[in-house]
Amino acid sequence: MIENINGQNTLLIHLRALARRQPSAFLLAAQLVSLVLYAAMEGVPSGRVLLSVFGMLILLLVVWVVIRSPALNWVAWILTALVIVLSLLSWLLVSPGLLIWAALLEAALYFYGAGALIIYMMKDDRVTIDELFAVGATFTLLAWGFTYLYLVCQAWSPGSFAGGTRPEELRTFIELMFLSFANLSATGLSDILPITSPARVLVMLEQFAGVAYIAVVVSRLIGLTIVRQREKKQD
Repeated sequence: MIENINGQNTLLIHLRALARRQPSAFLLAAQLVSLVLYAAMEGVPSGRVLLSVFGMLILLLVVWVVIRSPALNWVAWILTALVIVLSLLSWLLVSPGLLIWAALLEAALYFYGAGALIIYMMKDDRVTIDELFAVGATFTLLAWGFTYLYLVCQAWSPGSFAGGTRPEELRTFIELMFLSFANLSATGLSDILPITSPARVLVMLEQFAGVAYIAVVVSRLIGLTIVRQREKKQD
């Protein structure tokens, strides 16, 4: 019994140390797990509660990586607090309009978190393990941010997106996220097409963001890694 308790305490200590050293890894892992949950819980009534709770966890992890970056912490805290308050009010008052505003602020938080991670990765000439995890976390933050913008666009301008199946219906969150990942990675528009002008502008902005991110941030980290390996060989 005592050995089990000591083993659990040791595991918690290691996890806390890992979280302090590599917060980006925890954020990236949580986002990837949430993708699996979205696919598994889609259409399940009780799954919405689990997804909401897990979404709150991701918001806190975004704040955590912002705290570890040179960005302003209070901006992330304010955005997170507003998202939580508006989400709770929309649930209590049954107001979809408040939920749309919460989605808009959540998109702003994800973009702010992505910007904070980019500043974190660009601030020095060393490439750490956490910065490598930050590459993936930043990509997913951008994809999440545009997904919520697509949701807002669809709510404010019905018919903004059409799909290969049920073209007259509103697109689901996972469908818009699929569009966002496909668009940001420059692999295409998936089976979801932007129809209205605001939707097409958002898609073009995401395409530009994806190309710029790979060209500026990812290529820089790859270059620094190659230089560091050459310096090690010379030493």
